[in-house]
Amino acid sequence: MELRLVKGRPESTEGRLEKEIRVYDLLDSLGISYDRVDHEEANTMEACAAIDEVLAPAVICKNLFLCNAQKTKFYLLMIREDKKFKTKEISHQINSSRLSFAPPEYMEKYLDITPGSVSVMGLMNDKENEVTLLVDEDVLKAEYFGCHPCINTSSLKLKTSDVFGTFLQAVGHEYQVVEL
Repeated sequence: MELRLVKGRPESTEGRLEKEIRVYDLLDSLGISYDRVDHEEANTMEACAAIDEVLAPAVICKNLFLCNAQKTKFYLLMIREDKKFKTKEISHQINSSRLSFAPPEYMEKYLDITPGSVSVMGLMNDKENEVTLLVDEDVLKAEYFGCHPCINTSSLKLKTSDVFGTFLQAVGHEYQVVEL
């Protein structure tokens, strides 16, 4: 399958999940422009390497869905793919007990996303603000940003300022900057 970057939403919604179409509907309604590449399922950073080349110079993130030990607080951590997640560093910065990966059922409950498709776009489904967004400071320094539209068979390239300004404001979410 040849990877091709195209402007905006797919011409047809056939064979696409409703949650993916909702992402395009929201971005379009907010006037956020984006480029899209469709691809085979990509649920590891390694599988994303070729996709990253097409999306360049967009920063591609590891999106980690985390929770505290009691499973009462949930976090979406976005870090550059070339950085390592160190739970102790993050836990200290957000004054939380040790963090671990949250069970998939919470990911679906709050973000309507399954493992391998975790994305900031899922925050549009978190109407009760159950998930806190944590962002590595280096992610915010890039002009462009890459993510999935709540499904890992497509990837988007957006302006970082649109995601962390217009989009998050529209879905009622703020973010906390962390250092790694």
